[in-house]
Amino acid sequence: MNSSQHNLSRSGRRRYTLCTLLFLALGIATVNAQSGQQHEALSNLQKHRQAALQEKLYLHIDRPVYACGDELWFKVYNVDGSLHRPLDMSKVTYVELLDADQKPALQAKVAMKDGVGNGYFQLPTTLQTGNYTVRAYTSWMKNFDPAFYFQQQVSIINTFEQLPKQEALKAKAYTLQFFPEGGNLLAGIKGNVAFKITDGKSGKGAMLAGEVLDQDGNKVVDFAPHRFGIGRFAFTPEIGKRYTVKLQLPDGGTLEQALPQIHERGYTLQLTDTTADYVHIAVQSAGKADEQVYLMGHTRQQVVSSEKALLQNGKCVFRVSKADLADGITHFTVFNTAGQPVSERLYFKHPTRELALKVAVPQQQYNLRERVQVDLQSASEALANASMAVYKLDSLQMAPQAHIASYLWLESDLKGAIENPAYYFSNAGKTDLQALDNLMLTHGWSRFTWDDVLGKEPATPSYLPENHGHLLFGKLTHKASGQPAPGIMTYLASPGKPIRFYNAQSDAAGRLLFELKDFYGNKDLVLQTDFTKDSTYHFELLSPFSTRFTAAHAPLQLPESRVGDITERHLQVQLEHAYYGAYRNRFHTPGIDSSAFYGQPLESYQLDDYKRFKVMEEVMREYVQGVQVRTRGRSFHFMVMNRPYKSIFRQNPMVLLDGVPVFNIDKIMAFDPLKVKQLDVVASRFFHGPLTYEGLVSYQTYSGDLAGFNLDARALMQAYEGLQQQREFYAPAYDTPEQKSSRLADFRNLLHWAPNIQIEPGKAEQVSFYTSDQPGTYLVVVQGITASGETGYQLQQIKVNGPVAQKQ
Repeated sequence: MNSSQHNLSRSGRRRYTLCTLLFLALGIATVNAQSGQQHEALSNLQKHRQAALQEKLYLHIDRPVYACGDELWFKVYNVDGSLHRPLDMSKVTYVELLDADQKPALQAKVAMKDGVGNGYFQLPTTLQTGNYTVRAYTSWMKNFDPAFYFQQQVSIINTFEQLPKQEALKAKAYTLQFFPEGGNLLAGIKGNVAFKITDGKSGKGAMLAGEVLDQDGNKVVDFAPHRFGIGRFAFTPEIGKRYTVKLQLPDGGTLEQALPQIHERGYTLQLTDTTADYVHIAVQSAGKADEQVYLMGHTRQQVVSSEKALLQNGKCVFRVSKADLADGITHFTVFNTAGQPVSERLYFKHPTRELALKVAVPQQQYNLRERVQVDLQSASEALANASMAVYKLDSLQMAPQAHIASYLWLESDLKGAIENPAYYFSNAGKTDLQALDNLMLTHGWSRFTWDDVLGKEPATPSYLPENHGHLLFGKLTHKASGQPAPGIMTYLASPGKPIRFYNAQSDAAGRLLFELKDFYGNKDLVLQTDFTKDSTYHFELLSPFSTRFTAAHAPLQLPESRVGDITERHLQVQLEHAYYGAYRNRFHTPGIDSSAFYGQPLESYQLDDYKRFKVMEEVMREYVQGVQVRTRGRSFHFMVMNRPYKSIFRQNPMVLLDGVPVFNIDKIMAFDPLKVKQLDVVASRFFHGPLTYEGLVSYQTYSGDLAGFNLDARALMQAYEGLQQQREFYAPAYDTPEQKSSRLADFRNLLHWAPNIQIEPGKAEQVSFYTSDQPGTYLVVVQGITASGETGYQLQQIKVNGPVAQKQ
């Protein structure tokens, strides 16, 4: 993608910097800042920011490579897109495993609290060997481009099937892209041109040299990448000339490609970062009359620079204090007098505050089945929420090349995949300013286009944030015509315990919305209307998962040299399931309210405490005091006592069986009372959403599964997966001599997974685990975030080699 096509950027609060005297060496006049007036673009951006709060998700995935049968574990971090602080807005995160065709292979709804959550995928043996994408988003994030979703590639190998044949080596195809600084090349103005050379097979940068030739074949400039196939060169294009780039290929051939169009009219800018305190932005125009231009710097919806200046002889220079810039990527955008965005440049400022994690182990080498104690400390003054994984390094998986800091500060705010983003946060990368600036020139990114912001009211979002619980959407249509059925009250229930019951009225388009708070696990849902009043309708429950996708990933390459490690992975999975399968399916019970939605009823009957009758009418008449049974015509009716006012309701109450409404009283009276364990009566007026019930009668069977009760054939009954139940990570312990001498083989590839670690300031948090029967090098990966948005990441290697640890 050419940088002239890059979208221009994002906004926030006002802050003004001073313009400066232009350098006399350039012969440029003084620029005067006009900070007293607010530019229209700034006010439009402020409106956009208020209407479009951004969430960012990051997933710490336990390791990069899996075998079918493994669990894929992950920790979810949700932060404010502007401040990078944990954000407790969405209570649900949607996580998917996408195959090579971008089709969901696995999906999960993960409960969130205080901006964090965790979950897993059990990888079935039906998955094919290949690269997959783990992506995550919230309901609110579905209002924006799916490129903003978190995405990370993982590899899955199906060791139960023959590995796919590797394609024969082909001549490598290379892609060459050019990104003129500021967006355009202007004739007669010297400018920088960034470039990126990509190996089409691997998708990684290629370190190939080349040259720029004019239309007569004369060499203008040589160039070569600096790092990861990315570099830049400078030259002054001449009016009327065309330029071609010739790239030298490894096989001796060449790749020729034309440079982007040379413009005779337009704007450009050049950013220089040669001083400790300031960056200088030179704006130039060609073929334009001198005019006033406006420079706005905005970082993740925060305006950090706002200045006006007059072009003199087509030139001016802005001086921006680095102290005024926010951490991360700042978009500098130039607007002309007409208020149109005409040029843009990205600049990166390393975070000034980081979560300095310290990972310490008492020794670097351990025996088999030996206890490892890891001490975690933080230099931050705030509590850190962290996660830790320990996995074996082999030819299939090495140390990760990305982490929470590289994602939040770089990947989430840049366009396209970044090769080894962790490099820019390493000791070497922090001093490699050229590599970082080249990255800014070649990866444009924006969460909106200026055309969508300037002079327009913010769009109404289609998806609501899930502030309290999972939002389930449905649709109600007339069965005969298929047209929307507006204004109809519907009832949603899930048979079982605890009793959960919801109602919603269809809107003008027939849409339904239910908020399923604390709805965990796989359950049946029953959706219906009051069929004693309404005609027949067609019901539909809509999937909450996004149907928009981005580009697919590169295919998985498995050379013959990795067959040994693949065989080892197969053995690991087989042994874990054979020896430890009984321990691998333990779940935490979520701490939710287990009482029925109607709370504590005034009357509750445990029917086994009374004489059991074989007819429901006898039960209701003999000892259910709060309900009077009447017959009208040939139908039964219930009249509930209104205890607070010592009166009797005349209309039928809401009647439930295992939480499912039963509108036909005759059907509940025909139900076998010996299948009912408990009967509750709410003997007062009951308010539920927009409805008011004249009392409530709730029957509960022993198993909570309707016990064979026949629902109305017009109702929709559908299996539905709610929030994922939290699964316990299991690993064997070797505390005793008997455990250490166990004959059960332990070939775990993942030694430990701890998604919820709290590291207090000034205190060491201890995490311990045991090595397995597998010698080798293992990697401890720790990452986390504080409440103030400080991110941290740390790696520590340990070696396992030797006999089983000495018996204690």
